[in-house]
Amino acid sequence: MTQLDGFGMIWSVSDARFEAGLDWARVWAKGHGGSLAAPARASIGGYAIGTWLSELRSAAQVPAGEQGALAPERRRALEEIDPWWCPTWPIAWQRAYSVARQWWLESDGRVDWARVWAETVFEGEQLGRWVQAQRACFTGLEEDQRDLLAAIGIEADAELVAAKAAAEAKPTVSRTDRFAQGLTALAAFVERERHPRVPRPHKEPVETVEAGPDGEEQMVVSHFALGTWLNNQKARRAKLTPGQLAQLAEHGVEWA
Repeated sequence: MTQLDGFGMIWSVSDARFEAGLDWARVWAKGHGGSLAAPARASIGGYAIGTWLSELRSAAQVPAGEQGALAPERRRALEEIDPWWCPTWPIAWQRAYSVARQWWLESDGRVDWARVWAETVFEGEQLGRWVQAQRACFTGLEEDQRDLLAAIGIEADAELVAAKAAAEAKPTVSRTDRFAQGLTALAAFVERERHPRVPRPHKEPVETVEAGPDGEEQMVVSHFALGTWLNNQKARRAKLTPGQLAQLAEHGVEWA
């Protein structure tokens, strides 16, 4: 939309609004270590900078030439303030990174990230937990993210990476398999105690056969949270199948 000013000059309302937002963006970045990773609800001087930036990031995702796409000159203007104002990864990550960078700068680069407590909070961000998460999933991040982290001394932690990989490698247990495990534990409890009234905190020892390091089968004893499991089944009994209810009833469970 264009209008004539008092001198007969043509000016764009859209451009004027963008320039006004850009001025506030500079003010925001100056107070946040050069970063424009503002929360969606952020405001400064009464100006909704968070909403303004969020709308521009959405426009930046529209292919060039299509309606609603961000003009190249506007993109360049924002990148001059913050090259990472619209990253390909979640803006929440960039916001946490900017906080970590701010702490690093205020510490003159003398930060031992390996010693940062998980409970550490800085500028409202759960910085300690975030740093640990980055060190654990470092190899899975985009190359630019790894470069940004390395620039402030955050590197991969071999032990955390291995622990994360091991956790992700564990096979998931289906709800049907979990029910079968619970039923086995319940049967063992009833056989021993002669009743199905399982205390809420009770954990039933269950023996299973697993392959050992050398490939040979070995007996492994684990403790199944039977009391919690039985309470959960009662809470969701409307979703249990008639067969499952019948199996529980066979072991004396009254509500089944």
